[in-house]
Amino acid sequence: MSLELLRELHSKFIVKLDQVNKNHLHFIGIVISIKQKDHNEYWSTEQLQLNGIYWGLTALDVIKQRDALTKEDVVKFVLDCQNPDGGFGGYINQNSHILHTLSAIQVLFTYDSLDKIDVNKVIDFVKSLQKNDGSFIGDRSTGEIDARFSYCALSCLSILNALDTINIEIAVVFVNECKNIDGGYGNVPGAESHAAMIFCCVGALAIANSLHLVDRDKLGWWLAERQLKSVDPNGRPDKPADVCYSWWVLSSLAVIGKLHWINKDKMIEFFLSSQNTVTGGFSDSHEDNADVFHTLLGIAGLAILGYEDLNEIDPLYCMTREVTKRIPGYHGVLMLNRSKSLLKKTFIRTPSML
Repeated sequence: MSLELLRELHSKFIVKLDQVNKNHLHFIGIVISIKQKDHNEYWSTEQLQLNGIYWGLTALDVIKQRDALTKEDVVKFVLDCQNPDGGFGGYINQNSHILHTLSAIQVLFTYDSLDKIDVNKVIDFVKSLQKNDGSFIGDRSTGEIDARFSYCALSCLSILNALDTINIEIAVVFVNECKNIDGGYGNVPGAESHAAMIFCCVGALAIANSLHLVDRDKLGWWLAERQLKSVDPNGRPDKPADVCYSWWVLSSLAVIGKLHWINKDKMIEFFLSSQNTVTGGFSDSHEDNADVFHTLLGIAGLAILGYEDLNEIDPLYCMTREVTKRIPGYHGVLMLNRSKSLLKKTFIRTPSML
């Protein structure tokens, strides 16, 4: 029997993950099964609740059921997560972090509700995270540097039409220094290539109009090789297959114009086999419990492969194209691939940047 996308079951799975408690919307099963709600697991995932709302909302948007969540409740919860420094925490009264700030902006942008916040305060928070070497820290307390944070910062600022408020040139230099000899990218210079980091680095370069720095053929080959002999994709050599890896691989291939280098039909089979046919939702593979993170990336992966009756997904922003077409000055990945870079002189760190 052929597999198909269980749209209604997935919608119910996502909606069941929220409960309205007084004035706040809570996502209960963000990284755990809906059947596992004991106290310790709930509070151990509290810091992911804002991210979980982005994952759930975007998944619903792709399957054309955005209205399954109550907009007013979602927006209020997001607003309650903003701190005086302009950033957002993963939950109410938690420290601001760039990962949560991007999710907040994505949710508000999806709902066309950026007018509910002081955008300039958000911009100031993101600006404050850039270091002298061009990298970004995730928050002001730990000082951790990671290419993921570069992507989050550039993605956030592009949505807010504020890329000109940071030093783009030096940001591009840092990301380019994360490139490895195999064409892939790590989370910091010298780190192992990983599909998720490739998504972040290639995405950051694309947003900065610097895709000319990517060795598309070499990187495309590395990404295509992630589709194993079993046809299930992994995120780096000698690792098991995973639905989230599949999204990182597919989206990166789409951004560099090499999506046709993988077996589309077998990839669709892998995604569909990772659905939970009882509870709904997707798991990392067909053997584990479903969660909202893998549900988004499974549905987004199907959308990027052109699965029927789904809203088009934007591989650069992981939001529907209906939403990202409102990003100022952005006309989609195809136009990025056709455009001439504004930063072709930026290849290496110069003495003036040190």
